[in-house]
Order: sequence, then C-alpha cells, then structure tokens
Amino acid sequence: MDNQQGQFHLFTQRRFLPFFVTQFLGALNDNLFKNALLVIIVSLGVSEAASSTNFLTNLAAGLFILPYFLFSTTAGQLADKYDKAFLIRRIKFAEIIIMLIGCYALYSTSIPLMMFILFLLGVQSSFFGPIKYSIIPQHLSSEELMAGNAQVGMGTFVSILLGTMLGGWLVTFPLGTVWVGSLAVVVAIIGWWGSCKIPDAPADKGEITISLNPVREAWRNLGFARENMTVFYCIMGISWFWLFGGSFLTQVPNFAITVLQGHPTLISILLAAFIIGVAIGSILCAKVSGKQVEPGLIPLGAIGLTVFSTDIFLSSHAFQLAAKGMTDILPLTFLTMGSGIRVLIDLVAIGLFGGIFIVPLYAMVQSRTVSHKRARVIAANNVFNALFMVSGAVIGIVCLSIVQMNIPQFFLTISAANLLFLLLLIWRVPEFKQRFWLWVTNRRG
Repeated sequence: MDNQQGQFHLFTQRRFLPFFVTQFLGALNDNLFKNALLVIIVSLGVSEAASSTNFLTNLAAGLFILPYFLFSTTAGQLADKYDKAFLIRRIKFAEIIIMLIGCYALYSTSIPLMMFILFLLGVQSSFFGPIKYSIIPQHLSSEELMAGNAQVGMGTFVSILLGTMLGGWLVTFPLGTVWVGSLAVVVAIIGWWGSCKIPDAPADKGEITISLNPVREAWRNLGFARENMTVFYCIMGISWFWLFGGSFLTQVPNFAITVLQGHPTLISILLAAFIIGVAIGSILCAKVSGKQVEPGLIPLGAIGLTVFSTDIFLSSHAFQLAAKGMTDILPLTFLTMGSGIRVLIDLVAIGLFGGIFIVPLYAMVQSRTVSHKRARVIAANNVFNALFMVSGAVIGIVCLSIVQMNIPQFFLTISAANLLFLLLLIWRVPEFKQRFWLWVTNRRG
C-alpha cells in the first residue's frame, strides 16, 4: 500500500471516519449559522448608522471567540479525565438543542437571540476543540498521525468554505432563514448520529480535579506545554498561522472590492482559492512526509507563505495597472486577465503552504505530549489561537485605520513579520532547520 492509499484508507476505518464526519459537520454548522447571521445583520440595516452594523458584525466575531478564553481550560480537563467519545456524543446532542433554538431565532430574525446562539456555538466548539486533536493519536498509530491530521485539516477548511458560502447564499432566498435553520438542525442530527459511531476513547488517568478558574488553569496548562519546549513552540507556530491566515481572510472582501475593483461575487472566488489551497496543502503534506511526522516541512511551509504573500503585493499592483478604469469586474473577466490569474495563484499558494506549515505542527504537539496531559496542552493551544486571532484583528485595525496602509501594503507587512517569525522559530527549535536540510538533501539525492 503506498502513501496515498494509506492516507485515504483511513476513510474506511471506523476509528476515523465517524470522527471525521462529526468534526466536519460541526465546523460546517458553525460557519453556516455565523455567515447567515452576518448577512442578516447587513441586509436588515439594523440601524441607519453604518457604525452600528460594523459594531454588530465585530460583536458577532467576538462572541464566537470569547468562549475559547472562558471554557477551553475546563474542556481540556474534562477531555483528560473522561472518555472522549462519551463527551463528543454529549456535545453533539447539545448542538441539536442549540440549533433548534437557532432555527426559531432565524425564523423570528431576532438579532439578540441569534447572537446568543452564536455564543453557544462558540461554547460548544471550545469544548470540542481539545477533544478533536487529542482523540486522533488515541485512535491512530504514530505512522498515521500525519495522514489523520491532514484529513482533519482538509475537512475543517472545506467545511468552513461550504458553511460560509451556503450560509450567505441560502439566507438571501425567500424564506431563506427557514432553509438555513432547517439545514442546521439536520446537520446537527447527522453529526450526533456520526458521534455515536466513534469508538470509545477512555482517559489514561481519572484523578484530575476539575477547576473552573480559567486563568489559573490556563497558566497550569501552559506549564504542561512548556515541559517540552518544542511542543510550546509548535503551539506558537499554530497560533501564528491563525493570526496570519485570519489577517488574509478578514481583508479578502475589502481587497476584492476596493483593490481589485471586483464585483461582490469575486469575494467568494478569492475565499475559495485560499481555503482550497489549505485543503490541498494538508493532503500534499501527508503525502510527501511519508508515514512519519516530518518537522522539516515546517520551514518549507513558512518560506512559501512569505514568498507568495509578498508576491500578492506585487500581483495586486500589476492587476490595478491592467484594470485601470474598470469597475465591478466579474469573476469571469477577472479570470481572463493574466494578472488576475496571478492573484488567484498567490492565494491558492498561500493556503497550500499554510497547510504544509500547520499539519506537522499539530502532529508534533500530539506525538510529543504525554497522553494524560494531551487535551489540556491542546486547550492551551486553543487559548493561544484565540489570543493570536484577536491580536491579528487589532494589528489589522492599527495598520489599516491608524497607519493608513492600503491592503496590499498590509499583506506585505504580514509577509515580513512571517519571515521574522520563521527565523525566531528555527533559532529556538534548531530541529526544524536540521530536519528541513536533511529532508531537502535526501529529496535531491
């Protein structure tokens, strides 16, 4: 069996397929509801002041991220104390109830109730997060870790894309809120059914005392991560990717309209290019690394991120020159322009190298953390992810609103910051540089 067969062979295994379906549908539902809500906020014109709409849009994003700060530490403790499959079933059953209420909230177009539902979805996701990456090494062998993480990464980003597009599209139809709510309930039920098929994943040790103090437990979990400094820096790398990727995804709508002079339909094309790139990169990463966790791919991914995020600064400038005087450029016109194709390739490549960067980082955290602390270390990772994502939003506000950069200049700034982060990473973890050099020379040989 070659690597590619071995990689996709996991979809025939009960120890992987039900979990994959469960996590895929969970991410799909989160994004389905969240993006439907964002479209409703904008289209209803909740207030005549644009600032109110902007406030509600940012509040929605904040309400979804906030639970990661509040509940990730508790979730990590529970996942290390109890059977993870048992916990997943309870979490997915709670999703059905949340979505039933969400269906009513959508039907009544009650913004406050929809905001509350979005917060509850964030709570549910924050409890699922530590289980998601700690159950993988429990059901898969060390030789399957890269393939398992690659497929979960691919599935997560594809579900984000589908949820984003379906939520924003369906809600614009007559009775669209009913369609979105009904679909969310159906997806939640199928997700719960899938969770019931996940094999048991008992905890190694059960003598953990649950603490509800998120600050104290976050500090304690950070201590667990720092027991192996390579694990700690892998967590920093994962969190950096979410800052980097989030900075790009957040700016894509404005980039498409104000920089590329595109029609609003171009936004979906650009978002799809980035997300499809991540999915391809995740799968490619597992293929080229073979049946081992390959740290040498991490510098490769970071280099690719810098190269293509620099080129998008150049390609967008070239596109502006080619499209001078044009407005509301439709996707078909955009794709017939050489500079437009170059922008699209840049976005696909940024996503692709992002997948190559992040998959081995997750696999290293899993493989180098002791099993009875793994979920709590991943909970620490989730807290850092949320912190870095919020920091990315603040950096975007400072660069674009205060410093008055344009979006391509902001992309170039993030590219330079990524290069500095790569240098820091290989300085603090020499193994990355050593394995990268060995991997490259072996490939050449």
